[in-house]
Amino acid sequence: MENRNFRLGTEWNIIHYPEKPTGFGILIIGDERHFVDESKSFWLQNESKLSIIKMLKESGYTIFSSNLYGKNWGSEKAVELAQSLYQHMIRSEIINGKIHIIAEGMGALVAVKLLEKLTGQLRSIVFLNPILSLKQHLQQEKENKFFYKKLTRELEFAYQKDLDQLEKELVSIEKICPFDYGIPIKMIYVLSDTRSFSQSNLYQKLVKNEINTSYILLEKKQQLGAMIVNFFKNYEQVL
Repeated sequence: MENRNFRLGTEWNIIHYPEKPTGFGILIIGDERHFVDESKSFWLQNESKLSIIKMLKESGYTIFSSNLYGKNWGSEKAVELAQSLYQHMIRSEIINGKIHIIAEGMGALVAVKLLEKLTGQLRSIVFLNPILSLKQHLQQEKENKFFYKKLTRELEFAYQKDLDQLEKELVSIEKICPFDYGIPIKMIYVLSDTRSFSQSNLYQKLVKNEINTSYILLEKKQQLGAMIVNFFKNYEQVL
């Protein structure tokens, strides 16, 4: 069995099984295009993402991911579901209790909240073109009225709050640096997404633990799988 799709509550989830498992697990938290349904997922349908999945499986990783309510933009219910998925995997699959995370784009907003909720249970994190600040992302999108209007609708639906209330809350929430948990972090920026690239130095001066940052050209994105595996392998000596 290569993949298995299953439900937690209302949301579909997927597990990718390696042929020769090493016992290490990876949680993938996708961007705003990400989805998982009863038979497929975005990372299986997208050619570049599928190549990453294949390399991770060849390296023995058990990979799991969730639909996380679609365009969740880091909402608390998405974070809680991601935490529940982790707990489900530890109970039902033979994997080490300390996992790796890959978080892309919008998915970084969920990942930074998981840093606190899963303290001691995370091995390392790779961010792909992450959106690290929802407040800053909103400011950037204001330049394009169509995308800004679409984003505000998605945010109000995800958080079940009007935009004014959410913006006030973001001021206090984002004063706290999310990366001071001593977890190895790598950020990879594919140089085609100026929105997330502009956030690349957002927390650098606040972070106590060093962040490993790489920049690659769009035509070199086939190297992503190897870059991720090489980073993860550095943090698997201690079980």
